[in-house]
Formats: sequence, C-alpha cells, structure tokens
Amino acid sequence: MLYYVLAAKGYARNLQYRGAHMVHNVASAMFGYMYACIWIGIGENRSLGDYGVHGMISYIAFTQASLWVTGFITNGLGIPQSVRTGHISLDLMRPVHLFTHLMSREWGQVAYQFVYKSIPIYALYVLIFSIQLPGSVSQIALTVLGLTCSAYLSICINYLIGATALWTTESNWLFWSNHALTMLLAGFFIPVEWLPGWLQTLSWLSPYPYLLYVPTRIYLGFDSGSLLVGSFMWCGFLTAACLSISLLLRRKVEVQGG
Repeated sequence: MLYYVLAAKGYARNLQYRGAHMVHNVASAMFGYMYACIWIGIGENRSLGDYGVHGMISYIAFTQASLWVTGFITNGLGIPQSVRTGHISLDLMRPVHLFTHLMSREWGQVAYQFVYKSIPIYALYVLIFSIQLPGSVSQIALTVLGLTCSAYLSICINYLIGATALWTTESNWLFWSNHALTMLLAGFFIPVEWLPGWLQTLSWLSPYPYLLYVPTRIYLGFDSGSLLVGSFMWCGFLTAACLSISLLLRRKVEVQGG
C-alpha cells in the first residue's frame, strides 16, 4: 500500500504540468517526423533490410514513443539533489528501503509519461503514417512486458548513477553518458544489427538493447518473447547491484550543505 501511495503521488505531481508536457509532445513528434522523413528518403534506393520503409517508420514511431518510459527517467532518481540539500540523511532514516522508496515514486512518473506522452505521440504517428500494429494479443502482452522490464532497468541504472553522488560532487556526466549510450546502443538511432560488428558485441554485453531494441523487435513481430530472458537476467543483476550499493550508502553519507 505504501509503495502504491508513493507511485500515486509521483503521478499526481506531474499532473500539474500537463500543459507544458503537451508542448514537449509537439516538439518530440516534430523530431520524430523529420527522422521518419530522412529514412523515407534513404529507403527510396535501399531495401532497409527486413524492415522496408514502412517497417522502419513503425520502428521509429515505437522507439520515439517508448523513449518516454525507458529513457527519460529522473536524473539519479533525485539522489544527487538530496545529497546537495542534505535530505539524503532523512531519506536513509525513513522506515522504508531507499531503493524501493525512490523506485516506487519513479514508477508514478513512468506511468504518467506513458499516458500523457507515449500514447499521444504514438497515436499521432498512427494517424499520419498508418503504421503497422501488433497482430495478436500475445504480441501486445509480450511488448508490454518488455517495456515494463525496460523501464525497470532504466530505473535501476539511474539509481546506481544517483548513488555515485555520495562519492563525488558531480554525477551529471554519468547521467548524460548513459543517455548517449542509450541513444546509440539501445537501437534508437539505428537498429542494433546495423551497427559495426564490434559495436554490436559491445551493445549485447550491456543492458542497453533491452531498453528499446528488444521491445521494438517484439512489437514489430521480428522476434519472439525469448529475448525477454535477457531482460529478466539484467533485471535480476541490476536489482542485486542496487541493493548492494544501498548497503554502502548507509556507511558513506556525505551531506554537502546541510
């Protein structure tokens, strides 16, 4: 019940900014439209692999909409700001685990962004480009499961990034480095299989393909749910990492300014 309340509060907090977020949606849709037009031009003289022009537009639309729930997570789950203000000491004293506390709050924001950003943006693409939709209920269910795992992985990664704020006064570079790697290794700009061989290997050794590429491939029907095994494995590994670093946080609390 506590975690549900935390998530609900995170969702309600974002409702105050719906107008501003609608402006963000317009900008995001315009970016995606230009990106799609580029691939339409490229596809005039190329086959674009298994995707084709129509499939590539569907790929772009899905990754663009999914990015709001798998990529745009609060920087460090707010830990760096808590360290600077000194609130981290209070957060660690609460009768609830820091990781589950911040994770629950972030799930509220993820739910909000899915409803008010991902769905409207994707609906707009469907209307403009008549992109392909899943052919079965099982395909939709596997896609939702993949996106849920992706959001959780992103939350874990940002928690680990935020935790570094107790050892350094500046962790923003990690946040932006993670964002850049997500754009490249998660298959946002181009599908992972089109990357150079060494970069594909590097990508699959990391959790990044499971943030965008795997759910997108499942959604488009190119891959089965077997790829979700990797998602579950990374969820387990990063959960263990988050719980482990949480133990170190209680031993290393540096309050900067409080």
